[in-house]
Amino acid sequence: MYLGKNIRFLRKAKSMTQEELSDRLGVKRTMISAYEDGRSEPKLQTLQKLTSIFGLSLDELLERDLEVQGKKVYQASETRILTVTLDKEEEETIPMIGQKASAGYLNGYADPEYMEQLPQFNLPNLPRNASYRGFEISGDSMLPILPGTVIIGSFVDDFQQVKSGKTYILVTATEGVVYKRLFNYLEEKGKLLLVSDNEQYKPYEVAPEDVLEIWEAKAFISTEFPHPKDKKEKVTLEDLSEMISDLKSEIIRQR
Repeated sequence: MYLGKNIRFLRKAKSMTQEELSDRLGVKRTMISAYEDGRSEPKLQTLQKLTSIFGLSLDELLERDLEVQGKKVYQASETRILTVTLDKEEEETIPMIGQKASAGYLNGYADPEYMEQLPQFNLPNLPRNASYRGFEISGDSMLPILPGTVIIGSFVDDFQQVKSGKTYILVTATEGVVYKRLFNYLEEKGKLLLVSDNEQYKPYEVAPEDVLEIWEAKAFISTEFPHPKDKKEKVTLEDLSEMISDLKSEIIRQR
């Protein structure tokens, strides 16, 4: 097994320090040294984060001498495998990921047994040519969408298809499950910009290798009715254009 050797090789190839990698993984710096020296082995969740950060499969990370053989070459748009659940009539259902289950989803999203244990439901009027998940959101970053609201998202298998200004659920190795308005800068900067509708929260960027899944918001379920004071005017194309222009100016200032 080449795990320790590969971690050191990949880290140095990305010009990352042990401290920087430990921050990305959420572990102590000394653990990175232990991984690389073979004195300790990462947990499954950490291994999944490593494969996301370095853009390779778990099999390659463990069994392939990357320094000698190199990484396998993949197409720019990698095919993503999605685990789905079916009812008794063999119809695809919508798994529900509650706030308390979101942490477990990071480890179990590709595990059929885990997915079958989640609550399942169906909704009428959703197109049948897509797969859906229901995510219960927390926090107030996307007001007037309230905490506890369930966002119904359709699976995005190609990140290049993300439409700037639309809202999405992202499942990330570092931030967990988040609901944000996205701006697609993959071609220009190799990044996605995440923006909260609540202006008290600052935008931030994520690299595609840190993203496990993306779900385009299609509907929401809430037991709370919107309050009149939360009502906002409909966002126009001009508003979105101005928002994008402001964000670009902010990015330029931060360089």
